[in-house]
Amino acid sequence: MNPGVKQDERIAKMSFASVYPLYLTKIEKKGRTKAELDKVIRWLTGYDDSQLLELLATKASLEIFFGRASLHPHADRITGTICGYRIEEIENPLTRKVRYLDKLVDELAKGKHMEKILRS
Repeated sequence: MNPGVKQDERIAKMSFASVYPLYLTKIEKKGRTKAELDKVIRWLTGYDDSQLLELLATKASLEIFFGRASLHPHADRITGTICGYRIEEIENPLTRKVRYLDKLVDELAKGKHMEKILRS
């Protein structure tokens, strides 16, 4: 089996509830807030606060999390590298969506202005 396929499968099975605290820790260390993180997630996925809370409480997998999401129409403007991969070259749609979120969280942690993060 292709190592990339194994990684894609592993990512799909991860719960959103397991990665959310990691994102939160990362951005709070850099002086950003939970409210800003939630804003970025809502922008990308189309979820509201109650939907995010429900997905966290039910420990939805990333496959379910992104499967139910209404990805922002400008999500394809999220480009660059994350974890050594160019986002726009990632073939697996779910892995690409997860990397979109990873990139937005990185940009938030690096202190970028919200308008730039949200591709306004």
